[in-house]
Amino acid sequence: MRVSSRGDVDPFIVMDVMEAARSLEVQGRHIIHMEVGQPGTPAPEAARQALADAMGRDPLGYTVALGLPELRAGIAQLYRRWYGVEVSPERVVVTAGSSAAFLLAFTALFEAGDKVGLGLPGYPSYRHILKALSLTAVGVPTGPETRFQPVPAQISEDLAGLIVASPGNPSGTMLGKAELAALAAHCAAQGIALISDEIYHGLHYETPAVSALEVTDEVVVINSFSKYFSMTGWRIGWMVVPDGLVRPVERLAQNMFICPPHASQIAALAALDCIPELEANRAVYAENRRLMLEGLPKAGFTRIAPPDGAFYIYADVSDLTDDSRALAADILNGAGVAVTPGLDFDPVRGHRTLRFSYARATADIAEGLARLQRFMAARG
Repeated sequence: MRVSSRGDVDPFIVMDVMEAARSLEVQGRHIIHMEVGQPGTPAPEAARQALADAMGRDPLGYTVALGLPELRAGIAQLYRRWYGVEVSPERVVVTAGSSAAFLLAFTALFEAGDKVGLGLPGYPSYRHILKALSLTAVGVPTGPETRFQPVPAQISEDLAGLIVASPGNPSGTMLGKAELAALAAHCAAQGIALISDEIYHGLHYETPAVSALEVTDEVVVINSFSKYFSMTGWRIGWMVVPDGLVRPVERLAQNMFICPPHASQIAALAALDCIPELEANRAVYAENRRLMLEGLPKAGFTRIAPPDGAFYIYADVSDLTDDSRALAADILNGAGVAVTPGLDFDPVRGHRTLRFSYARATADIAEGLARLQRFMAARG
């Protein structure tokens, strides 16, 4: 049978690391998971209870394509509460996770063959989804001098779109309001569609993250209940789009997805009011971040960018190896700690970097750091 070249995308290496870790666990090994960006906590208690209650009284059939109106209104209220921004619920589109939001945004905004810029290192699925849609991903190399975020001088005028992420994955660094405004202004002047990935908002440790909606309405903002709201497997996210994009996105959503999962929407609506529980989770991440910034240098990982948000630390390991995939495998097998090679995030320079996630319980993070310190000391 024929196979389309659009499916010829690189594997998501972190998933391969997860499988290797699982295989060791089946053999009886205890593995500390620092590879995956997944909270170790469940969905908020009230969210789970809301779904249990709904299951007893509601068949949970299709919803409208753009999502439950009350959930869209709740998300609009979140922008008022977090950023002081007024967003019409009509501009809010509920999606089957942020992944569906990217599919909808890229399909609604771009023609086949268009070039879309994205910072490197960056979330690998941007590149892979773009390729699967017959679009061309254009990597914008970034480094510690710009805290792993793109700047206007790097943005070519032949781009049809630009994806920014703040806090970023894998770096955890954020764009300030001035930096984000400068990128938005540059994109507007050049006719470049701006897409702002904000799925780690809520997970900050000093200054709160800035939403692109604070500086412009000409942006597609994508967010998710996966990270701050601790609902990864529920596959529920959202996007905020300009008025003129609502109907095109709605038509695409009707045909591609019919609607987001009804059950997950019920839980997500309740999760919006679970702030004390979610803030307690964030306090755990803050402590984990402190331990990581203290413990990784003791293990020999000294070239790191302190993260502003999310729950990752990106480390330059060029003084230790020129093969991050091999080093990650050695750490997994020798220390029982799963970490992610940087090749996922930067196919050119990622063989010299690793990403460490600190999303799990604090006891796991402390144990993982102790194992890393012992292993790296023995490695010499």
